[in-house]
Amino acid sequence: MIITVITIIWAVAAVGVCILVLLHSPKGDGLGALGGQAQLFTSTKSAEETLNRATWLLTIVFMALTVLLSGGWLEAIAQ
Repeated sequence: MIITVITIIWAVAAVGVCILVLLHSPKGDGLGALGGQAQLFTSTKSAEETLNRATWLLTIVFMALTVLLSGGWLEAIAQ
């Protein structure tokens, strides 16, 4: 049961990282290019910083869960 829940969280983190990376702009525009979405933030720089933090957070979660799931440590706990 716990392995299934962690696998679902891992998959959601993977999709989230993909989406957030696609939102990044190579010119540093980031969410500023999306128009209305940038209004959620005080400035384009703030939007880019928030996007960077969210991307790093999901990347860390994804990598940690990848190591946890591939290590086989959860099978011993689940049994």
